[in-house]
Amino acid sequence: MDREELLGATPENSGEPQKKQESPLVSLEKDLEFYADAMKEVAIEIMVEGISSHPIFIAHQHEVNIGELILNKEELNTNWTIQASTLEEFVEKGIIKKDKKEAFLKAYKKPEDFMCVFVVVPEGANFIYYPYK
Repeated sequence: MDREELLGATPENSGEPQKKQESPLVSLEKDLEFYADAMKEVAIEIMVEGISSHPIFIAHQHEVNIGELILNKEELNTNWTIQASTLEEFVEKGIIKKDKKEAFLKAYKKPEDFMCVFVVVPEGANFIYYPYK
């Protein structure tokens, strides 16, 4: 990758205006809006069936080995694939350390109102909470 690609800029002498690289979170927000009803349905199902009181969704554009595939970007012509998981699976796989579980639970928002999304990008991963409409 050359410097221009890395910085999202075009060479000064190309005569083209510089384009600001769009954050992948912009496309994620669009997809979460589109997916919201289906994701809420899955979250409720996870809780009602007693699988977990803490559903977690994984949003990614590559491959991940956690959770169950629920929304495939290839099939839906979107940018992000969503998988459903639980707090228990995240602890079991060591993504959330056992000694950090309580801190995670304090930050965890009401799953009837917010989707807990573990966003995986090449630079790393982080949790976000996105409100259902």
